Amino acid sequence: MHQLTPALIADGVLFLLGAFLVAAVCSDLKSRRIPNKLVLAGIGAGCALNSVLPEGNGFLSALPGAAGIGAALAGLATGFCLMLPMYLLRALGAGDVKLFAMTGAFLGAEAMLPVVLATLIAGGALSLVVAIHADRLRRLADNLRTMLLASYFKLAMNEMPAFSAMPEPAGKMPYGVAIAAGTLICIAIRRGGVELPWFASVFQ
Repeated sequence: MHQLTPALIADGVLFLLGAFLVAAVCSDLKSRRIPNKLVLAGIGAGCALNSVLPEGNGFLSALPGAAGIGAALAGLATGFCLMLPMYLLRALGAGDVKLFAMTGAFLGAEAMLPVVLATLIAGGALSLVVAIHADRLRRLADNLRTMLLASYFKLAMNEMPAFSAMPEPAGKMPYGVAIAAGTLICIAIRRGGVELPWFASVFQ
C-alpha cells in the first residue's frame, strides 16, 4: 500500500481538478454551456482542499500541499481577471471565465500565468483545426483581410480604427476545451518533471 505522501495527495487533488475540467468539456461540447453548479462545486472544492489539506506551496509546486484559503481566493480572482478581457471582447462566454476562475481556486495565483499562456496556445491550435475541418479557413482569412483593410483606410483618413466583430463567422470552438487542454498540459509538465527549452521555461 502506498504511503500517503504530500506528492500523492497533490496528485489526487489535480486528478479531481482534471475530472471537473473533463465534465465541463463534455457539457460544453454537448450544449455549448458550462453549468454554474459544476463550476461552483469546483470552486468550493478548490478552496476547501487548499484550506484543510497538509500545508505546502501549492499543488503544482516543488513542495506540494495546500496553499491556504487566501491563495485559493487569489487564484480564483486571478483566473477571473485574466479571462475577463476576452469575455468583454466577446471572444468567449461567461462560463469559460468562471471555469478558469475555478482552476485558479485549485492552483493558486502563481500558477495561473503559465496556465493562461498554455490555454491561449491550445485555443489557437484547436481553433485552426476546427477552421480547417469545417472548411472555413478561407473565410477566416477573408474576415481578417476585411478588418485590416478597413483599419488601414480609417488610418489613412486620420480616423481611429475600431475593431468590431468579424462580418461573417468562421466557426467557433467551445473554449472549455482549450482551458482544459492548457491546464492539463501545465499539470503534466510540472508534475511530470518535463524539461523544456529556455524559451518555454515559463511553463515549468
